[in-house]
Amino acid sequence: MARISYATDFEKSVLVNNFEKRGWNHVNPEDEWHFYWASVGTVRQIFNIENGYRLNENQVVNHFPNHYELTRKDSMLKNLKRYRKELEKEGNPFAEKDDNGKYTYLDFVPTTFLLPGDYNLFVEEFRKNPSSTWIMKPAARSQGVGIFLINRISQIKKWSKDGKSGNVPHSSKDSYVISRYIDNPLLIGGKKFDLRLYVLVTSYRPLKCYMYKLGFCRFCTVKYNADVNELDNMFVHLTNVSIQKHGDEYNSTHGGKWTIENLRLYLEGTRGHEVTNKLFDDIHWLIVHSLKSVSGVMVNDRHCYEVYGYDIIIDDFLKPWIIEVNASPSLSATTSADRIMKFSLVNDVINIVVPPGEFPDVRREKIPKKEHLGNFDVLLDEEVAGLDGSGSDRSGKGKSKLANKDNRMQRATWK
Repeated sequence: MARISYATDFEKSVLVNNFEKRGWNHVNPEDEWHFYWASVGTVRQIFNIENGYRLNENQVVNHFPNHYELTRKDSMLKNLKRYRKELEKEGNPFAEKDDNGKYTYLDFVPTTFLLPGDYNLFVEEFRKNPSSTWIMKPAARSQGVGIFLINRISQIKKWSKDGKSGNVPHSSKDSYVISRYIDNPLLIGGKKFDLRLYVLVTSYRPLKCYMYKLGFCRFCTVKYNADVNELDNMFVHLTNVSIQKHGDEYNSTHGGKWTIENLRLYLEGTRGHEVTNKLFDDIHWLIVHSLKSVSGVMVNDRHCYEVYGYDIIIDDFLKPWIIEVNASPSLSATTSADRIMKFSLVNDVINIVVPPGEFPDVRREKIPKKEHLGNFDVLLDEEVAGLDGSGSDRSGKGKSKLANKDNRMQRATWK
């Protein structure tokens, strides 16, 4: 059989070592390739209609053409709002609301507004609770760039007027999102942390998604303090390694990280087995519905797959919240454990997308064998489950377990 040719925009060892281990042939992007681990900018060019470039049936690439529907903070918000309204219109029990008008099952993104368009709506919400703290983020940036916290309306007016806040420049092209800050985060050792979880999607219609078991927690280097005088201290509030590694307390040995397995053990010891299981079921629930919220608008190109990096924070009620979803989660390793985990992640992704001993072929059914899943669990496969994408089975005889609001714990069967 001919050798598989790969191209990549990233000279990361966890990628290149995986390709070389398989005996794949390295080629330049302009040459004939079969497997491309590309940047989002490259994928934009590949699918640009003006280029007239057509992918062959033996070519696969690591992003969907409009991946930003989920990974841009403003687009994710718009799609989630639309999804909720659609379910409400259908009378779907998932769209049920409590007495305060909040979604019972779909309230997993902090109250968020788009600026400048939603400014008046934000002011109205802010005045209901004027002592609240809010966090502002550029809609299309990552790694903590351009983020700052506010607790007064005047701070937004100043930001809008001079084009900067906290020495963070922005231009008229930058759209921002402003979200209610989760000021009651679950703390371990007095420090705030979030979860970085990896999710692989190989198809949106039907939805086929896989949960990686080896994610990690990222800790702040400074103990959490909700005092208004600490709002500018990003070492207290932002868990991004790109920020924390510059702190005096940063430990390069463990990189301020815990494995998900360690988090589970800690929670089972402090909160109990049942409560811990429910937390992770809730996390799987919100990930699936975030994907379903974009499944109708995503260009479901059969040449594509996507590895998302989900950033999730847990509050002290053990309620998980989606903070953002990354299209190109970092493959840089800060520790040896980090390098081993990310090498394993890439290895398992490739084994699902291009099964060992096979050649890339987009006509092939995308149902991987169990032995090829590695550290991935099937989160949801609508094709195997016999779903049509709406929660109904294809026979029309009933709803899937996804629609059983009376027994939310059945969500665990998605895995």
